[in-house]
Amino acid sequence: MIYGLIVGIIAGAIAGWIMRGEGYGFIKNLILGIFGGCVGGWIFDLLNIEWGGFIGNIGTAVVGAVLLIWIARRISK
Repeated sequence: MIYGLIVGIIAGAIAGWIMRGEGYGFIKNLILGIFGGCVGGWIFDLLNIEWGGFIGNIGTAVVGAVLLIWIARRISK
């Protein structure tokens, strides 16, 4: 549980930085990172990509979170 929260916080913050946003705040970054991990894991499963370990978990969550931010920005336009 704590591990997932740590990964979520880090991934959400990195994704916000990559997408050149001002950040979404602690809670939104956490939620974004957690959902990003789910989306990234789903995408990587579809592509048969395995990326293990702590860095792999963060990378997967960042990919998913960046995708979620991109989709949200396209919808809000």
